[in-house]
Parts: sequence; structure tokens; C-alpha cells
Amino acid sequence: METCSPPSALNITGLILAGGRGTRMGGIDKGLALLDGQPMAAHVVARLAPQVNSLIINANRNQDSYAAFGAPVWPDEQPGFAGPLAGLQAGLRHCATPYLATAPCDSPYLPHDLVQRLAQALASAGADLAVASTREGSDQDIWPQPVFMLLKTALLTDLNDYLQGGGRKMETWYRRLNYCETLFTDADAFRNINTREQLLQR
Repeated sequence: METCSPPSALNITGLILAGGRGTRMGGIDKGLALLDGQPMAAHVVARLAPQVNSLIINANRNQDSYAAFGAPVWPDEQPGFAGPLAGLQAGLRHCATPYLATAPCDSPYLPHDLVQRLAQALASAGADLAVASTREGSDQDIWPQPVFMLLKTALLTDLNDYLQGGGRKMETWYRRLNYCETLFTDADAFRNINTREQLLQR
């Protein structure tokens, strides 16, 4: 992997992943579902935008509605709602900075220091990709949160090859790479809202 300047807010683009089907929420576009009177994606924009240089959004439906948030909107290049890796591919393709930070549209409480801490971990480890992790369950096992990551844009070539070879799993892809994980103590900040019931409980 080529050498580039250490990551900072000035050279990181934020990508909001909003390209899913919303199956568990009855097929509605989760990023546009209202939470406290605002679309969930608006909450994510408000938290992620101050942490990065600029934002882009991956969406396969309702692109005009997402464009109203003030960021360019790009659909998957892979057909058939191919999952978060397809959204990541679209984001990397249109990223104008050497680093890209990702967050899903249905996690409205993501940490305010998400990108800063991922950047610190990536630089300290000399890694090409940093993934957030949390402690989960009664035994407090450490679990990765792979849709919250910071990575070098130059990984696009490797991701293209992985997808063209039929790969679809996020963890299988990044664990082949020079990656590191960063532990966040507030697991609730990474909770995603998948159902109408969860949306009403918030």
C-alpha cells in the first residue's frame, strides 16, 4: 500500500451507507424513517459531518431525498442490493481524499469522536484500515462493528477484485488486509435501528 499523509479531518471523506432494502422495517428506506421528527440519516449527517472534510451518501432509492442533505449521492455499481461492500465500493470510487470513513444511515447515535479515534488507531498501527469494536453480551466479548471504519481510498482496487470474485462479506474482505481494531466503551452508540418497534422505542 502506498504511503500517504496521516489521516486528519482535512483529508477524510465521510460515507453514509444508505443502500439497503430495509427488509426488517417492512421495506421502507431506513435512512428516511423519522426519529424525533427528522430522518435517521439527518441525525447521522449531523454527527459525522463535523468529523470529516466532506460527505457523500450511498443510496439506491430516493436519491433526491438524500441529496437534500447537501451531499453527493451515489448508487451501488453492483446490481441487486449487494450489501455494504457494494456501498463502500461506490464511496471509494467517488472519494476525493486519501481516506474514507463510513457509518450506516440507521445508527443515529454514533460517537462524536469516531473518526478521530479511528484515525489515531490507524496511524499508530501503521494500518491501511481501522474498524470500530465494542464489548457485547454478559461475558463482554469484543465484537467488531465493521460498517464503522476508516480506510485508505487506495484499497478500492483490492475491493474491486474481491467483489468481482464473488465475495460479499465485509469481515472476510477486511481481515485479509493490514487492519486494526479500536475499542469503544459505549456500545449503545453503535446500535442500529432495524425495525419499526426499535424506532418507536427510541
